[in-house]
Amino acid sequence: MNVARWLATSLVTLAFGASMAACASLPDASEFNQGTAAKANPTVATPNGRLKGKQAAELLKRRWARAAPDLKELAVLEEAATGVPLIAGNKVTLLFDGPATMRAMMEAAKAAKSTINLETYIFDQDEIGMQFADILIEKQKQGVTVNVLYDSVGTLGTPKEFFERMRNAGVSLIAFNPVNPAARGGKWELNNRDHRKLMVVDGKVAFTGGINISSTYANSSFFRSRQSPGTTNAQDVGWRDTHIKIEGPAVAQLQWTFINAWVQQEAGELPEREYFPKLAPVGDKMLRILATEPGRDSEIYKSFIVAIQEAKKSIHVTSAYFVPDPQVVHELSAAARRGVDVKLVLPGVTDHGLVFHAGRAFYDELLENGVKIYELQVAVLHAKAAVIDGTWSTVGSANIDRRSFLHNYELNVVILDPAFGMEMESAFNEDLRDSKQVTLERWRKRPWADRLKEWAARLTEYWI
Repeated sequence: MNVARWLATSLVTLAFGASMAACASLPDASEFNQGTAAKANPTVATPNGRLKGKQAAELLKRRWARAAPDLKELAVLEEAATGVPLIAGNKVTLLFDGPATMRAMMEAAKAAKSTINLETYIFDQDEIGMQFADILIEKQKQGVTVNVLYDSVGTLGTPKEFFERMRNAGVSLIAFNPVNPAARGGKWELNNRDHRKLMVVDGKVAFTGGINISSTYANSSFFRSRQSPGTTNAQDVGWRDTHIKIEGPAVAQLQWTFINAWVQQEAGELPEREYFPKLAPVGDKMLRILATEPGRDSEIYKSFIVAIQEAKKSIHVTSAYFVPDPQVVHELSAAARRGVDVKLVLPGVTDHGLVFHAGRAFYDELLENGVKIYELQVAVLHAKAAVIDGTWSTVGSANIDRRSFLHNYELNVVILDPAFGMEMESAFNEDLRDSKQVTLERWRKRPWADRLKEWAARLTEYWI
């Protein structure tokens, strides 16, 4: 991690976390699943409006009846908890790891005809960052409108000249919630960061997930090299992450998410273009777009809890920065006790020692209740993904920690589809092959020094 960025993140965590924790709390998980929701079918949105009850029932029957008989009930409960409808008619492509994602995003940007909207936490001035900037500048010269929203903490180590070069070429840029309180009028919100990763091209294709604009991810092909496990220096290995490409009606919701974040910054108007072209169905995937922000209802958290509560067979989670609150620990443990196969792939190599040790402080309770924990050995884990019962999947920017659920602007996509779930399971199993299982017996024998680190880090769990 860039030193300046690390220092800024630490200042945000330590200086503001304690005060924010006092006035923000996660919702009560016991209230998410109180009886079956009154409606028989989840709400399904299409380009022509929301389907009527009978139409929605017929569509869901075609999609889910045989492959996933319990999926409709989960969809109803999730909608009741989050208030967010499903969007039908989409195509979703799983982009497993950095190189594939960078290639796909650059190809889409090069093919842009009208607009490129990019929202990112990190935009580094390195090989990948320069390539991206060159593409954006060239497309702006060709008449494509390019808008870039970047987080001011995530890009603290990026030279101002890097962004000025794009701005001088006509690209519209906004630094999200500036670190310097004098840089922009209005309320100073240093603790609230834009952690989303989103690119929408021509209003027709979108990319989102966990991957920032950085060469860190271009090197994640090391993950495929099958190098021997046990590497401990984050600088010596690549990064493992997950992203998705979306085409279809759901892209309009993602486009709205970008524009809403832009206008909330009150730092300039978007250039006038057609940001919302008519979108026809292009696939059979049903998605739920969960774009959260501070002061809202923690929809990503609610969605995750409801899916865990309803799990019948398996819960497979890949989590980069894992500092769960007691409710997540309780629900994962309860699922394992009722016979669900609960497996977590967590970091074995890290770029953030505080979060790493804070998360490990929960291992005892989880292992004692039958949760299986694996630590990825050959890459720095940065993915934020899960697949439950092989049918409910989520990919996005939110970590399993209070910062993501309460203080950041985050974006997760829920995909309710058995076929996509199989792809997610395949990716999860590949992670397992490169991970080392943490057994309760071995964990209890760890050195006292490690235990002290874990519990000392846990003291900051409300700040992270």
